[in-house]
Amino acid sequence: MKIMMFAHGGSLNRGCEAIVRSSTKIIKEKITGAKVYLASEKPHTDNIITSLDGIYDGSKSHIKKYSLDWLLSSLQFKLLQNETYALGIIEQNIISRIKDVDVCLSIGGDNYCYGEQPNWYEIDRRVKTQGKKLVLWGCSIGEEDMSDRKLNDLKLFDLIIARESLTYNMLLEKGLRNVKLCADPAFTMEQEELQLPVGWQIGNTLGINFSPLVWERNKYSKEAVRKLIDHILKTTDMTIALTPHVIYQGNNDYEVLKSFHEELKATGRVILLPDDLTAIQYKGYIARMRFFIGARTHATIAAYSNCVPTMVLGYSVKSKGIAKDIFNEEKLVLNINEISDKSKLINRFNEMIQDEEAIKQKLKQTIPTIKQMSYKAVEYLRELS
Repeated sequence: MKIMMFAHGGSLNRGCEAIVRSSTKIIKEKITGAKVYLASEKPHTDNIITSLDGIYDGSKSHIKKYSLDWLLSSLQFKLLQNETYALGIIEQNIISRIKDVDVCLSIGGDNYCYGEQPNWYEIDRRVKTQGKKLVLWGCSIGEEDMSDRKLNDLKLFDLIIARESLTYNMLLEKGLRNVKLCADPAFTMEQEELQLPVGWQIGNTLGINFSPLVWERNKYSKEAVRKLIDHILKTTDMTIALTPHVIYQGNNDYEVLKSFHEELKATGRVILLPDDLTAIQYKGYIARMRFFIGARTHATIAAYSNCVPTMVLGYSVKSKGIAKDIFNEEKLVLNINEISDKSKLINRFNEMIQDEEAIKQKLKQTIPTIKQMSYKAVEYLRELS
């Protein structure tokens, strides 16, 4: 089976790296002879994933103004309100590879949470036109994200793997029957344990991840998280390890965390992890934390999968659904509106401290099952052949 992953923005988002890395590993473990290729918008960022059989340039092409392609696409849109010709040119780097594989895996996870996706819709249509299998891999989609156009696109898929039950149930309610419930593949990802930095307290270090994306969506959230950090420093003796997980220009966790570090490094209890680690290296640090507070989903998955009690600064259905599947409730997940309320942050933090042992025991009980659900996705993929 030859598989091409697409809808991947590059591995400077360590969550995207985690999906590619872990998916490739479990697919090759369970499907004999499988070859896995990646079409990436930033292929130079993906060379760290050595298990891939090939990395393609999946970046978008530019239509030069007044060229033949520009004229034809303009005419098609003006006369027919149809953008397929233009999108076919823009996405030609991915579309040209479809013929060489058996299965195309759309791996964006939460790509369908951000409005209409005409580029992906066109790629999906071309996959089916060429008679290939089409899979949406480990997705989360909120009901508020759905539209008729998106639903029609989802009907094209041979298989949709929902990574949590809120998405799974919503898609079933929308009438889709090509949906299976599994878990995010990153629960199975390996980890690499680097040397601990100066100031790290073994067994008594708490990790904090915060993102510009959350700050943009709630402009008061950064100030509230800063006050939570003050509370932690005042009421505990823990070291705080500020942990970036996405390091794209314009969406860089490191930059916002560095501002916290500059203000607090004089305490001697605040560490800033580097911005050049891989997903498995960040996971290696998170695995050795006592608690974790995170905005990035795959940073929290790294914590959950190591049975580290975790508080989630959530902003979409994925955070709620993953927590619900682990705890049977949306435990310690704050929505985007709540995270500007310092009292709610502090109360949830105190709850996490108080329930530390019970949370760890619940994670030890459920995470093995969650990991099995990650592998279940490969069984469904294998059945397509």
